[in-house]
Amino acid sequence: MDKEYNSLSEFFPFYLEEHSHPVNRALHFIGSSLALGCILSFLVTFKLYILVLALISGYFFAWIGHFLIQKNRPATFKYPFYSFVSDWIMYGKMLTGQIE
Repeated sequence: MDKEYNSLSEFFPFYLEEHSHPVNRALHFIGSSLALGCILSFLVTFKLYILVLALISGYFFAWIGHFLIQKNRPATFKYPFYSFVSDWIMYGKMLTGQIE
């Protein structure tokens, strides 16, 4: 990750490359789905610990995908905003069948 990215449109192709393994993408999808479920649950219950569960579930599955499957370092460490937004873009593309 030596290149500097100055926009989301520059970063997103790199993000997809870093998530090219289908199991890594699946783990991200699972983690994001659980996080989304936790956020919706929080909106119903207003229990703050559920937001902590959202963060844990989202990152737990993603980091397993990176460290054990894809064997790379999450881009979140260097590009937290672009990575967060790109994860939800990838999630949407997976939901709509644009990415397997």
